Amino acid sequence: MRLPACGVLTMLLLLTTSAAPATSGRAPVLVHTQAQYAAAAKALRPGDTIVLADGQWRDFQILLSGNGTARLPITLTAQTPGRVVLTGQSNLRLAGQFLVVSNLLFRDGWSPTAEVVSFRKSRRERANNSRVTGVVIDAFNKPERDQSDHWVSLYGHDNRFDRNHIAGKSNAGATLVVVRDAEQGLDNRHRIDHNWFGPRPNLGSNGGETIRVGTSHDSQSQSRTLVENNWFEGCDGEVEIVSNKSGGNVYRGNVFFHSRGALVLRHGDGNLVESNVFIGGNKPHTGGIRVINRNQTVRGNYLEGLAGEGFASALSVMYGVPDSPLHRYAQVDNAVIENNTFIDARSLFLGAGMDDERSAPPINSRFSGNLIVGAGRDPLRVLGDLSGIAFSGNLQSPAASAGFPGGVEGRRLETVRGANGLLTVPGAAGTGAPVDLQPVPRSAVGVDWYPKNAKDAALDSGAVRKVTPGEDTLTTALAAAGAGDRLQLAPGHYSVNQVLAVDRPLTVRGPETGDATISFSRPTLFQIERGGSLRLWRLSVSGKAAPDEAGNAVIRIRPGSSAANYALLIERSRVSDLTVNRHFDVISAGKGTLADLIALRDVVIDDVSGAVIAAHAETDDRGTYNAERVEIENSRFRRIGGPVVDLYRGGSDESTFGPEIRIDASTFEQAGNRADASVRLHGVQRAQLTGNRFTDSAPVRFAHTVGEPVFAVARNQFVATPAIQSDIPLEIAQ
Repeated sequence: MRLPACGVLTMLLLLTTSAAPATSGRAPVLVHTQAQYAAAAKALRPGDTIVLADGQWRDFQILLSGNGTARLPITLTAQTPGRVVLTGQSNLRLAGQFLVVSNLLFRDGWSPTAEVVSFRKSRRERANNSRVTGVVIDAFNKPERDQSDHWVSLYGHDNRFDRNHIAGKSNAGATLVVVRDAEQGLDNRHRIDHNWFGPRPNLGSNGGETIRVGTSHDSQSQSRTLVENNWFEGCDGEVEIVSNKSGGNVYRGNVFFHSRGALVLRHGDGNLVESNVFIGGNKPHTGGIRVINRNQTVRGNYLEGLAGEGFASALSVMYGVPDSPLHRYAQVDNAVIENNTFIDARSLFLGAGMDDERSAPPINSRFSGNLIVGAGRDPLRVLGDLSGIAFSGNLQSPAASAGFPGGVEGRRLETVRGANGLLTVPGAAGTGAPVDLQPVPRSAVGVDWYPKNAKDAALDSGAVRKVTPGEDTLTTALAAAGAGDRLQLAPGHYSVNQVLAVDRPLTVRGPETGDATISFSRPTLFQIERGGSLRLWRLSVSGKAAPDEAGNAVIRIRPGSSAANYALLIERSRVSDLTVNRHFDVISAGKGTLADLIALRDVVIDDVSGAVIAAHAETDDRGTYNAERVEIENSRFRRIGGPVVDLYRGGSDESTFGPEIRIDASTFEQAGNRADASVRLHGVQRAQLTGNRFTDSAPVRFAHTVGEPVFAVARNQFVATPAIQSDIPLEIAQ
């Protein structure tokens, strides 16, 4: 691609700041305290360097302000990369010209402001022609997950953010944003390159983007930001991994690896998406590129093993809103989608989002030279009118989808894994991405002094701790257990007189033979806190000794705890006698909490006055919900007063994927008769009920709120139970 003259100048300036800086003649200043830093930073001159001494810098709000030059930048760096650790309430702000910051580590804390790294001091004092490189931000999250911030905010113009390691953002707010308005600057010309954007867990609401360039308000102007040669790995925050909301931007040479969501051209015109590599590994909801607006070019990209559908398809071309306001969906006009390779993609969606409001089809566009290879189901989904897209020179294996109007040749083709790790198709010359496409290596992004593969402890990854029956023996053992440990209970009775707080992954496992029975005298037995996950296996839990208090639950995830992305598994266990009041639940998920998975497998649950899974706290209808995925299989529920599952997602937000639920091979007897539903699903996106039996129970109820939900059923029996009550048509489960 030929850059405009101003773009060439920008690149030269950025390359200049990436070279070893010249010096001002003054020796670098090594500082050991915040007071020493403040003194050294008072009167910085071009070429000056401040070095932070190795150690932990707590509650340090760094301001680097000054005016260097292209040849003599002002530099702030670490004495040793990785040994200068910013903790507590710390952040970094830059203001001035030609500033360079490198090799800092933010960990074990959070920013006291709305940003961790900010390219400005105030609205009027911004950084230009400046660079942040080799910085690590690791799980530097606000204490409450609904508190929003941005870890990196680029203001001004001609700034560079490169070779940084950014991972573990779990609170609300996009990870990196380019902030644009008439005062902060519209023609930005920033460069974001060679960064490792590591795992970002599912947020369960809007605001979980990894990169956002602009906002809808100023989206009709050009930012001309370059995003190239980055890795996005496990970036699962929401449906938009990258949210483009401005014009003239380039997304080139990036790798999207096992990340849920898509690169979305949400607002703004004239953007280029080329030579990117998307590797899904058939992980659910892994997507590719979504096209909206005018004059977009998508070419030379390689997309493999993407399992996303709908807005997270490998390719989705949207319908628009006629005369769309800035915050909605502009009609696709003059899109060029050419020479892309799609291998084993679950879905290519042309006409995505078509409804009464989004009624404007793509026009003046072309789809040419693309290569589509896959076995099994036909990936093409078409809604509406394709006459505004010209198809030519495309190749599909093993056969052309019937939904294409022409311009696609069907031919059976073989694939070969190349030295670059990508699949090539020898018989498809002239179509698809270039065969010599070289993805940027994972080792070439981020920093080399901080691990990319650090993982939190998983369930059953730690030590086995034996526990004997008795009064509060389980309480003592749990308090001493480490992350990932398994508490192995011997046969006998366990009496618990305290709420057992679970703030790390823990397993409580009963014996292979004999019974381990647990009774508890508090309103709650287990309480999952932030960082916790819980697995219960082969236990018998009784609520007979619990007090008569409203809101009792065997397992509680309390409101405001910020517990998120946890797993809760109950397997081969029995729960009974939760009847001391009318609202005794087995599992109660509070507002602001989010489970990745709640699973009941081979369980027997009898005599419950409330719900088995109460996940209905997000009733303010902002698109949030309490459980991403619920699975119930081979289980039995008898005499349940409330719904066995009460799962709620309200609002019309389209930025998330869930909730999803699967109920298989289970029986329901006298379930939900006090609550008018044996299973209540509100706003659930995917539901599957197969091989279940409902006897003397209230009906299953399903309510559609947003998206294109699927409710698939098969082989269910309803004895003295009303039929399923659903406001969408039922499908036959495969």
